[in-house]
Amino acid sequence: MSTDSDIIRRSRDSPAAFGELYDRHASVIYRYAARRAGDFAADDVTSETFLVAFERLDTFDHGRDDARPWLFGIATNLLRRHHRAEARTLKTLARSAPREGVDDSSDRIAAQVDATVATARIAGTLKSMAAIDRETLLLYAWADLTYEGISQAMDVPVGTVRSRLNRARKTLRDTLGLERLEDTENDHGRFAAAPRNA
Repeated sequence: MSTDSDIIRRSRDSPAAFGELYDRHASVIYRYAARRAGDFAADDVTSETFLVAFERLDTFDHGRDDARPWLFGIATNLLRRHHRAEARTLKTLARSAPREGVDDSSDRIAAQVDATVATARIAGTLKSMAAIDRETLLLYAWADLTYEGISQAMDVPVGTVRSRLNRARKTLRDTLGLERLEDTENDHGRFAAAPRNA
């Protein structure tokens, strides 16, 4: 199976080969854009991301096999243009929850209400967060990039990624009243999953 780097190399001489990169990554770029700016903007951001990537084939670092950080970097820059749509989406989520709990004995309904309230609080916190910290957090949480991948996507040092994620986590903890979780990173810049029997 060819790497993303191989596809990009072939695309220089045979533009049709670029379609393989689109087929491989368009769905994750779309989902990321939809979560950030809604479905109405996701189509545009996805198509623009691949158009810009095709126009900038020469900027791809062939020392890397995975094009996802490069593509997410392009998408993130395009999403800045759609920041108003993202702000409206977060504002809608923040307002969507009832302000008070619903009196019902059903555990299922109580869990749904709790989830709706939590979603609204998280959305409100994300909306109030500095844009650069929010983008870093969403690349980590929604795009599932490692620290190194975020570093490539945002064209900043890994230490800057760590600082931004630390600020974003602190904002979430402070605003939502969460306790600090043990920050145990594995070799890939992702936090180790909890043991299945925990």
